[in-house]
Amino acid sequence: MQAVVETQVLREAVNKVLSVVDKKNTRPILTYTLVEARGGFLSFSATDLEVSARLSVPANISEEGSFCVNAKNLADILRELPNGQLSLEINESENSLKINSGKIDFKLLIYKNEDYPQLSFSNVDNQFNISSDEILEIIQKTSHAISADETRLYLNGIFLQEIDSKLRAVATDGHRLSLIDTEVDNIHNDNLVNGIIIPRKGVVELKKLAETSEAPITLSMDESFLYAQAGEEYYLSVRLISREYPKYQAVIPAKTSFLMTADKNTLFNAVRRIKIMSHEKSNGIRVNLTPGELTITANHPSLGDAREKINVNYDGKEMEIGFNAKYLIDTLSIVDDGEISFELNNEISPVVVKHANHPNYLGIIMPLKL
Repeated sequence: MQAVVETQVLREAVNKVLSVVDKKNTRPILTYTLVEARGGFLSFSATDLEVSARLSVPANISEEGSFCVNAKNLADILRELPNGQLSLEINESENSLKINSGKIDFKLLIYKNEDYPQLSFSNVDNQFNISSDEILEIIQKTSHAISADETRLYLNGIFLQEIDSKLRAVATDGHRLSLIDTEVDNIHNDNLVNGIIIPRKGVVELKKLAETSEAPITLSMDESFLYAQAGEEYYLSVRLISREYPKYQAVIPAKTSFLMTADKNTLFNAVRRIKIMSHEKSNGIRVNLTPGELTITANHPSLGDAREKINVNYDGKEMEIGFNAKYLIDTLSIVDDGEISFELNNEISPVVVKHANHPNYLGIIMPLKL
């Protein structure tokens, strides 16, 4: 194999697939990237058998071929090389890859591509397109609520389901919930009727793919995998979490009795300030609601206390509710400036968070016992 390619282009491609490489070293071959030179493109593939990625970059290829090389080693070298043209050449007799950049030469040991796992990146039977901006919004609005509790695997990802011809995305850790509906054409998909769960690592890689493409992203899936494709250059395959997602609808109140609205930034900044005096483990703050006013307080047993009052639109009964300040901050940080609304029934029931500029979004925060 012989190829010439721009160093910066190659560096970016290898860095993108590097995050997929198996960090646990369960199989040595999984620490390698599969390199293929064909049809004017250099393709780099990586997998940990749960998430797989393939990225292609244009190259001047004089001799086609394929091989495996240590992904981290290659990325470390490319990071230190100057920008410009880079030549890659396989020496079959030495079983090595020669990298040349001006007066700089590296020689890396390579392995046969026959040892690399066979990867699949598409299911042509049920494809549909969604814009990269919509994927990024889905992830931005929901990923903060993904659970980090490894004992509840079914909560360790984003749940996607088709609801009334819309793509619904939900994430919850049992203390908060984030939900967004997105209009998508030709979404009808049998696997989405009951829903699929995309694991955290898959969500991270899907975000990375969407950030690289302004064109629509092609999604497809089967019972075990989600496939994503950005043009003909970037492919992703994610093994789905094979668990049943909890009945999240049961957490959303059918109706609420009281409504409070406030300026998002005013509330956000107040919560951030008062959080400083909350306990490190619980991040607990008290919110006292009275007509026209909201008072936020926190008390740290070894540091002191804090209090702040802000004006709000509220004419219901007086209530004092405990919140995890971090959950409030996470929820408020994902919506635009403007008016935020809290719908509630009492001090212990779930609080529904909505925003006038995001009619397709709904958040839930469970009160904290203080």
